[in-house]
Amino acid sequence: MATRSSTGKSSTGKSSSAKSGGAKAAATRQRKIQDTVDRNDRKEGEDKKPSAAQLGAREYPAPPFPKQHHPKPGEERKIDPAPMYDAPYYRGSGKLEGKVALVTGGDSGIGRAVAVLFAREGADVAVAYLTEHEDARATKAAIEAEGRRCILISGDVSNRGHCLKAVDRTVKELGGLDVLVNNAAFQVHSTKFEDLTPEHFDATLKTNLYGYFNMAQASVPHMKPGSAIVNTGSVTGIDGSKELVDYSMTKGGIHAFTRALSGNLLGKGIRVNAVAPGPVWTPLNPSDRQAGDVSEFGADTPMKRPAQPEELAPAYVFLASPQCSSYITGEILPIIGGY
Repeated sequence: MATRSSTGKSSTGKSSSAKSGGAKAAATRQRKIQDTVDRNDRKEGEDKKPSAAQLGAREYPAPPFPKQHHPKPGEERKIDPAPMYDAPYYRGSGKLEGKVALVTGGDSGIGRAVAVLFAREGADVAVAYLTEHEDARATKAAIEAEGRRCILISGDVSNRGHCLKAVDRTVKELGGLDVLVNNAAFQVHSTKFEDLTPEHFDATLKTNLYGYFNMAQASVPHMKPGSAIVNTGSVTGIDGSKELVDYSMTKGGIHAFTRALSGNLLGKGIRVNAVAPGPVWTPLNPSDRQAGDVSEFGADTPMKRPAQPEELAPAYVFLASPQCSSYITGEILPIIGGY
């Protein structure tokens, strides 16, 4: 125990006044740091709303968008602003040279962007879609502009017979099938769970789960070692969405389907993976949400905007190409803008 001497110093050699002075100096330093942070906080609060992140090769639209609500199934040519799919700065390098791909929901949105990049990488593409004939013809023209062949197949993926015929047509007209992209989806929100009707629930499950199952089962007998299946999942299948209970359920099912099927098909040399997007500016959401909600679509993401389809498409190229992902199967790749 320190003892105090007649000089006012303790036996440790330090005066109590020196200790007190050091503590005061530390407190002063802390207040100075606090004042600096407080000034920065006040200045940040005075600044305008943070702008949307622009981290790509070109600038992408950000909310607020024009208020709009479109009838199902949604037509890309009517969306304002038009979804960006052509990825003009993306340079192909033969990653899918000589391959044949079948893309469901390929007329618009993510499916169109994927189909175009597949063509740029050397693949011929079968585009399966519901009834959006004008959108499908625009996708076909974009694929042919890349110097590749394209066929259009209209029909309902929830119908098993249609899936079998779509695959047969692809094989006969394009000469085989190396890559299946399961992307077609049905989504309509239901604010109250008790208002979710059996018909609504059935349409979601039949399109999003039966469609993927039917297309995969029809495709596998035609696939060779090195082939790939890429499924479109969703961040809702990871986190859930309170107004998309049925849709979230199917997307979680797609993630599980991806992992289970990857193990089942590994012995055949077929890889199975999924991309799980966050909000993406496609016809799916303007045909789901009311006009006011559509106007602010994607504003609550860390990037303050939704993705554009062309920002998702390279991930599908990566997972489809044996040069890029030969050791990857059963994976779910989230592309969710920094959540």
